[in-house]
Amino acid sequence: MAAAPHIEIRDLTMAYGEFVIQHDLNFVVNKGDIFVVMGGNGCGKTTLMRALIGLQRPARGTVFYSGEDFWNVPPEQQARLKRRLGIMFQGGALWSSLTLAENVALPLKEYTDLPARRIAGIVSFKLALVGLAGFEEFYPAELSGGMKKRAGLARAMALDPDILVIDEPSSGLDPLTARRLDDLILELRDSLGTTIVVITHELASILGIGTNSVFLDSENHTMINTGNPREAVVSGDARVRHFLTRGAA
Repeated sequence: MAAAPHIEIRDLTMAYGEFVIQHDLNFVVNKGDIFVVMGGNGCGKTTLMRALIGLQRPARGTVFYSGEDFWNVPPEQQARLKRRLGIMFQGGALWSSLTLAENVALPLKEYTDLPARRIAGIVSFKLALVGLAGFEEFYPAELSGGMKKRAGLARAMALDPDILVIDEPSSGLDPLTARRLDDLILELRDSLGTTIVVITHELASILGIGTNSVFLDSENHTMINTGNPREAVVSGDARVRHFLTRGAA
């Protein structure tokens, strides 16, 4: 019997009251994918992310993690499934009053009984993974935008999640810094075997790191299956090609 997909979105509809954001979403994220959820502003990308990570119950449908129905299991099982996820929010969402080490240590202190010395070692390792070795005692205000993003990524990886959900990793970054962050995401996937879901509208990231994708269409309020973005830009749906070529196709 084949293993269940790492993530399966089944018949998902997201709405605010009577206003439907997206309906009838059905797609699969396989282990080791860098799966891109793309679309223009206001299409529902962040709302979908909230449904994926347990912050907003969908109006209909559900999300499966390795065959487990996230939205239809008891709260204690939901909490266990959430601990499989690492979340990097758009702005990094670092606590400004805490050092980088304290920020990364937060989930370890919350969800494990590890001694302080062991936590400190894990924190240093995670910061080194994202190129921030030696910055443990820095505060977020002392960092550049790219460094804040990398620190947010280190915190998302604190509990060794097998799935990373990353919201707009390149937002607000200059092109070179954004490229370095994309390269880091690729390295993490390759070295750790992590499945990564990236929410973005940045074309360089979509075409640079995506292995599979869906496009959220804001006109019809549903998805267009697009597969590998580098193939979709040539032979995909006309609306997707239009988006991926900035209207040139």
